[in-house]
Amino acid sequence: MEREAMYWEAEGERIRCRLCPQRCLIAEGKRGLCTVRENRGGRLVPLTYGQVTSVHMDPIEKKPLFHFRPGSQILSIGARGCNLSCEFCQNWQISKEEAATQPLVPADAVALAVRERERGGNIGIAFTYNEPLIWYEYLIDTCRLAHDQGLKNVLVTNGEIEEEPLRELLPFIDAMNVDVKSMSSDFYRRLCHGPSEPPRRTVERVFGRCHVEVTNLLIPGENDAPEQIGELVDWLAGVSDRVPVHFSRYHPAYRMSKPPTPLASLERAWRIASEKLKYVYVGNAAIPGTEDTRCPHCGTVVVERAGFWAAELKLKDGKCSACGREVDLVT
Repeated sequence: MEREAMYWEAEGERIRCRLCPQRCLIAEGKRGLCTVRENRGGRLVPLTYGQVTSVHMDPIEKKPLFHFRPGSQILSIGARGCNLSCEFCQNWQISKEEAATQPLVPADAVALAVRERERGGNIGIAFTYNEPLIWYEYLIDTCRLAHDQGLKNVLVTNGEIEEEPLRELLPFIDAMNVDVKSMSSDFYRRLCHGPSEPPRRTVERVFGRCHVEVTNLLIPGENDAPEQIGELVDWLAGVSDRVPVHFSRYHPAYRMSKPPTPLASLERAWRIASEKLKYVYVGNAAIPGTEDTRCPHCGTVVVERAGFWAAELKLKDGKCSACGREVDLVT
């Protein structure tokens, strides 16, 4: 199914893509850095429109989203390609390879989500696994239909998008997790091959307009020093001390062979962030207490978690069952 791309303009015989900050200039028959947007006869065509590589029901906590409908399930779909080239990519088989796809047009994706809701508990559609923003046309078409059916739309994204397309998409997005990999432009240049500022700008632009959480993958010797953690925390506290942050454990993948993140580094990041932020978590590592949500007023565990599962919710009408105060959860 072919659909013309949005956000591009002709520059002679080449096309300038205006979707993301890479702003690729694409010659006839060539593709942008994302590998899925092609200049075809002077038109920009999204090659993965209506095509998916992955379809699965997931707990919302797996995204990770800990403060948006905790304990719920969500239909998760992904395609292929990415507008970054991270040396440590954990999903490189679909983000950097020509992975096989199967058809799933927007109407069929929404129909599947509705069927899963009727079967018991699906809250909507999460666009995840690879980078969903390069899937922009499919994303916005599907999100519009999903909202018409009362479904929630969730993005798991690197945040590399220009302001105008983000502004057009945002009314249809209910929650997102943005991967802020580092505060360092050198880190992004060397290890991600893209700009460092856009993910932070995305968080700042969407805060207050949809639910947002932040993930930071800690890589030994690259972004896990105390001063690096402190810089990230200070920036996020400047947005709001109530934005949840997830420090995730790195494992060797794709082109990076460094050993996994030591648990001590994750615990240290958790302690540093907890001094200024209300909701701090550790992912991909079993460190007791670092996955639970505590009431910021009395300290009671209001959501107890085990892995990706919310084992117990101690809430009453979205409030702490112990002190009755508001907790920053979308329930």
